[in-house]
Amino acid sequence: MIKRTVMCLAGLLLTSPVLAATVTTQLIDGRKVELVAVKNPAASATVVFENGSRATVDKWDKVIDGIAPQASVFAYNRPGYGSSASTDTPRDGLTIVEELRRNLQHEGLAPPYILVGHSLGGLYMQLFAKRHPDEVAGIVLVDALYPRVIKKPEDFPLMTRAGEWLFFSSMVRKEIGSIYETGEQVLAQGNIDDKPMIRLINQPKGATAVPVDFGVINRDPQTIAFVRAMYPQAKTIVVDSDHQMQTASPQFIIDAIQQMMAAQRK
Repeated sequence: MIKRTVMCLAGLLLTSPVLAATVTTQLIDGRKVELVAVKNPAASATVVFENGSRATVDKWDKVIDGIAPQASVFAYNRPGYGSSASTDTPRDGLTIVEELRRNLQHEGLAPPYILVGHSLGGLYMQLFAKRHPDEVAGIVLVDALYPRVIKKPEDFPLMTRAGEWLFFSSMVRKEIGSIYETGEQVLAQGNIDDKPMIRLINQPKGATAVPVDFGVINRDPQTIAFVRAMYPQAKTIVVDSDHQMQTASPQFIIDAIQQMMAAQRK
């Protein structure tokens, strides 16, 4: 977990207060939420992080360290992750996006937001931006999922469905089962090509093997072409890393966020 204090850069310490990035637990809408909130009055935007499936807020540790001196920051654990309480509400993207917005409002972090989402969290952030474009200053997608990349749950192989029950929590299973639905929710919303977007894509040098996907990923040419054609104005950066880019190659994410913050200040 992010337990240490994030200090401002040496030059800023003379004029700015110390900013603490510490995991806390808040009661929001009657439910316990584990979160990190850094409030920087001088920041022009708040950087909001969304975790991938099965990931927790501590995975953003190095990235938050790199941007907290210049930004307001919000990161959290979704229901059933870490110390965040589980919930009976649906785990589709629209529900999760509105929960996130209520968390931000509870912490007094107003838009505009720079949205940063990893993997499944990237799919949620696409939906956030499309659903509430007036609240969004920019988007950074970190090896993100996109609509229709994951098959419908009923098309998962039987062994994959059995494995979900053996190895995943109920909250994770519900999220996975709602990925296709969330993707359709993304496609049903408006266009966000006018929003600054950076897509960080993991592609290790020399990699030739197809990652194990347990039969849940659509790899047909139509789906691949469809995803590549999304967000034509986005800047795409290929990173020699692994899927957990925020821990393996955090500087790429820091640089992308800083580009968004610089554009917001202009």
